[in-house]
This record gives sequence, structure tokens and C-alpha cells, in this order.
Amino acid sequence: MPKVSVSIITKNAMPRVRQTLESAKWADEIIVLDSGSSDDTVAVCKEYTDNVYQTDWPGFGIQFQRGLDKCSGDWLISIDADEVITIELKNEILQAISNAPEGVNGFAFPRLSHLCNRPIHHCGWRPDYVPRVFRRGFVNYTPDLVHPKPVIDGITHKLKNDLIHYSFDSIAALLEKANSYSTLGAQQLFERGKRASIFKAAYKGFWAFIRTYFLRLGILDGKYGFIISISNAEGTYYKYAKLAMMQTQDKAK
Repeated sequence: MPKVSVSIITKNAMPRVRQTLESAKWADEIIVLDSGSSDDTVAVCKEYTDNVYQTDWPGFGIQFQRGLDKCSGDWLISIDADEVITIELKNEILQAISNAPEGVNGFAFPRLSHLCNRPIHHCGWRPDYVPRVFRRGFVNYTPDLVHPKPVIDGITHKLKNDLIHYSFDSIAALLEKANSYSTLGAQQLFERGKRASIFKAAYKGFWAFIRTYFLRLGILDGKYGFIISISNAEGTYYKYAKLAMMQTQDKAK
């Protein structure tokens, strides 16, 4: 059986991180990169592995890659501190990597995300295939501040079983992340030379609601679908509004 390493990046990940670690303890190695937790995250992680590293925060892409670079397994699995590998998915992963032919260097699986412990089946949240299993030496994450992508040298196959994602335990957490991601997204667009205006921000926000609630069938998720659609609209609006403000501040220098 190939050696399996699981990489997890953390910051103030209580209380979910224990469930995440429990779901990954079958792996031969767990690597944790923590970027300044002030809760019990680090202490809990040390109950499951000696490989806990405390680092700065360079952005998601670089941090994901740092975690993989510390892994020594033949196959690497990257998960977030609010994600859970089910027994069914674990068994499917082990079978897949044991029988992976040459040239197949990655596997993706569907992710079932939750809002306030309710599974969300639409809004663009489902099935949300994420490539998270890699043959060591054949993957590099893009260095994006937010929403980085793993670039896999070779073929990626899809698995069937879900990765469970406890995205947000409260509406406050949803709004907090929308605000944080809008700032990172604006910074990323600014660095790429993109431009925006307040009118463009309003249009983008309105379109994000239409796309999420109607085109991606968020309406079928009831009140939770409406909440997510509004959050997507706000996050998109503020991303482009912040970009417009960055342009104004840059011109004033």
C-alpha cells in the first residue's frame, strides 16, 4: 500500500478541526501548517501529529504548497480544517491510489458543503469537484491569494464519494469570510492590472445574485439559498468596490 500524507492548513479552526483530524488519522502522516491561531487549534493538532508547524500567512496558494512540500508520502491529500473525509471516501481513495495506472497523478471528489449544518445542494456549491489527492512530485498550487488551483502534471480522475465541508456554522461566519475574501479578491485583481468602478461593482453584485439564486438554482435551497445568494452578491459588490477604491488611492500617491 502506498504511503499517504494528509496536509491541513489551520488558523483558529476550533471546534471543527478535531473532527477533521479524526477523519484523517488513518493516514500514515498528518502535516499541519498553522498561521497564528489564538485558540486551542495547535494543542488539538498536536494530539494527532508531531508535524505541526507555525508559519506566517502568505496567501492560500503558497500555504497549500508549503504543506504539500513537507509531506513525505507517495500520495498527498490536501484538506481544509473544516472538511471531513468520510469512511466511504477514505476507502475509495485507498482503492484508487493502489490501482492508479502510470500517468494518473491526481483524483478529484465532490464536496458537500453546509451552511448552519444544513447541506446545500445548489447555489453553485454542488457537486463542486475538488482535486485534492496527488501523486507526490506531480502537483504545484498556483500562488493566488484566494481560490488557488492545483496544477497537476498528468491525468486527474474523479471519485464518487463526498468530502463533507462544514463551510459556515453561522451567518456571521459567512459574512466574515465574504468580507475577507472580497478584500483578497480585490487585491488580487489590482495586482493583475484589473480596473473597476462603483457602477461596475453594482452590476457585478446584481448579476452574482441572479446567477446564484436563479441560474444555479439557489431558490431550491429555500431560505439558505437566498442567504447564500445575497452573500455572494455582497461579496462580489464589495470586491469590485474595494478594487475601485484601491485605484483611487493609487492615483493619489
